Amino acid sequence: MTTDKNINLTMLCDFYELTMGNGYLAAGMDERITYFDLFFRSVPDEGGFAIAAGLEQIIDYIQNLHFGPDDIAYLRGRGIFSEDFLKYLENFKFTGDIWAVPEGTPVFPREPILTVRAPAIQAQLLETYMLCMINHESLIATKANRIVRAANGRTVLEFGSRRAQGGDAAVVGARAAYIGGCAGTACALSDQLYGVPAGGTMAHAWVQMFDTELDAFRAYCRTYPHASTLLVDTYNTLQSGVPNAIKAFDEILKPLGIKKCGIRLDSGDLAYLSRHARKMLDDAGWTECTITCSNALDEYLIQDLLNQGACIDCFGVGERLITAESEPVFGGVYKLTAVEDAGGAITPKIKISENVGKITNPHFKKLYRFYGRDTGKAVADYLCVHDETVDDSGTLEIFDPDATWKRKVVYDFQAKELLVPIFKGGELVYKKPTLDEVKAYCASQVDTLWDEVKRFENPHRYYVDLSQKLWDIKDGLLHARK
Repeated sequence: MTTDKNINLTMLCDFYELTMGNGYLAAGMDERITYFDLFFRSVPDEGGFAIAAGLEQIIDYIQNLHFGPDDIAYLRGRGIFSEDFLKYLENFKFTGDIWAVPEGTPVFPREPILTVRAPAIQAQLLETYMLCMINHESLIATKANRIVRAANGRTVLEFGSRRAQGGDAAVVGARAAYIGGCAGTACALSDQLYGVPAGGTMAHAWVQMFDTELDAFRAYCRTYPHASTLLVDTYNTLQSGVPNAIKAFDEILKPLGIKKCGIRLDSGDLAYLSRHARKMLDDAGWTECTITCSNALDEYLIQDLLNQGACIDCFGVGERLITAESEPVFGGVYKLTAVEDAGGAITPKIKISENVGKITNPHFKKLYRFYGRDTGKAVADYLCVHDETVDDSGTLEIFDPDATWKRKVVYDFQAKELLVPIFKGGELVYKKPTLDEVKAYCASQVDTLWDEVKRFENPHRYYVDLSQKLWDIKDGLLHARK
């Protein structure tokens, strides 16, 4: 998605993807089959898990990959690319394979969210856009899920377009927030493009446009009798806003037999105001009138409000959700893990760093999730080499790769492969689910996590374990490089 239809998103790549591609071709490595993993290193907000999102945008991007005449002219004008490389780009088509976890899947550090097998130039050119989408949408989906869980069953709406980091971030951010559990958005374009339910009522300007607050409320109730939510804090919430809302409901809605309506609070002490507003509404007979609150909310403030007895039915969350203000970087990376020769032999590759957290897991891999048969809860994730299989009919010894002395036996479990085929030979083989299906899948998968993993403070660390074979390969590569 972009505001300019003439922009080719294929060119949304770091320039070094192009310089490396030109170099690969010059070195005769352009058709060398490579394997790359996209993964992240730490969960935002020191949480227990993240939510994968952004796959649909990546699918659309790959299906439209091409270099047009204007792109070729620009690159030729830089004066550093060979004509052979420019000819290669003119005929560019993705021919590789991609596996990914479905959108909405809870994911954990250092396990692949997505794996690419493709010729070197192709695999490199995908890097920037895929990271852009996965990093942004996974960040917002993760933040949204935290906020939704804090609301404890109350409705959460995404209200952040005006504070987003640009138009694209507002639109796909609303999509990601919906995957994470929000019920809807204020962004009309996200509804039009992706089907995220959009809604809204009034701003303070509506109230100010009329001679009196009561006139403003009456006019709105007449126009939208079945969707009357009135903003009651323009002047004085308890002295005029709520009383005038009640009057408008009594005059306009009650004769029509309408009992469902709402008020919204956007400032002040939301716990105090919502409790008093609730009493006033109930005393007036408007027990089905809902109270929505907005104003720089996040998961911690929502928890505090509810702990203080706030009478809030719906939360409108804006800037701290759409920008993930508390930790606005997801930190996903895209690393080479293996290369394949002409005979099909795969050679694992590793990135080594003095920073242990940046050492990669090599090879072309499978990712399993183990679920307890008795509880249905996720026990651990298991990374193994692509040619290994897991027998979940018996027991399995696994170990923590960060502490190889720590081993445990898993039994009575069911193993599920998480990475599913998306593209095969450049062709889409994945049936994209609807957005509502993704949202429901996300909720069901989060429910498989133990509450200890879902804590906001000091969550239990969920283990992503390596098979013995994969650990031996990694250990061998580490020692070989010393």
